Amino acid sequence: MRPAWSVLLLTTLIGAGQGLYLALFAAELAGLGGSTLFVPAAAVSLALLGAGLAASFFHLGRPERAWRSAAMWRTSWLSREVIVLPAFMAAVLAWGAAHALGEPTLALGVAGAVLALALFVCTGMIYACLPFLQEWRTPLTVVNFTLLGSASGLTAAAALAAHLHAPLARPYVIAALAVGALAYVGRLASMVRNTRLRPKSTLATAIGVKHPRIVQIAQGAMGGSFNTREFFHGRPREVVRAVRWTLLALVLPVPALLLLLSGKLTAPVLGAAFLLQYAGLLAERWYFFAEAKHPQNLYYQAIS
Repeated sequence: MRPAWSVLLLTTLIGAGQGLYLALFAAELAGLGGSTLFVPAAAVSLALLGAGLAASFFHLGRPERAWRSAAMWRTSWLSREVIVLPAFMAAVLAWGAAHALGEPTLALGVAGAVLALALFVCTGMIYACLPFLQEWRTPLTVVNFTLLGSASGLTAAAALAAHLHAPLARPYVIAALAVGALAYVGRLASMVRNTRLRPKSTLATAIGVKHPRIVQIAQGAMGGSFNTREFFHGRPREVVRAVRWTLLALVLPVPALLLLLSGKLTAPVLGAAFLLQYAGLLAERWYFFAEAKHPQNLYYQAIS
């Protein structure tokens, strides 16, 4: 599949925003932190969510009709995501405002947490529900979206805590490393699984000809088309391999080494760790799309 930057930014930015809010709510439940951290951090979470939402509009052919994407909520995970995302943003805004006014309520926090988890499920299921893309058709898709977003949110929370509420920085770092390790194992598991997949369709089954050797020598057209542009990334193997090694380095090992080797957990160090990890998540999401092999490319392989 062709990775669209608007979708890469959407999924990684809102994932970080969701993870950040969940980290803040966890601290509230534990009786840690306070309005000096919660209010500005909630604003950062909203900024991440808003940036992701804005990025999604660049993926629309007719942005003025975006509201119609919510119409199929009974059957479409995309429609459900479109509904849950603004609802979650409203919950984060209300939660932050309640802390700013000194009147936080557990109900607001729980509502935000439920919506955050629901949004992870909706976003992941957009891809996991597609039976013809074997690389995505697995519970690991939803699990990895949730864990990777939570890990980046915890790293962001650690950076903000180092600046606004220092005692929480170290607990957030420990949590970020633990969740990041789980996310890393989950992503490795999906990569190993995908290397073992075998296509369910072949040229022989596609055209109904039982022959041991079928070779396509032409597509039937001289130029590209929507199919050749949207369902294949068009990058050489060297680029795909470089992106894979980038995500394997930046999603966890490099940020973890930075945190473990630094003398003090200062805001600049933690901020750098978050930016490095986010770069790794962009690489991870690009690879997530690039490794998905659409069956239609069996026909278009001569030009792809």
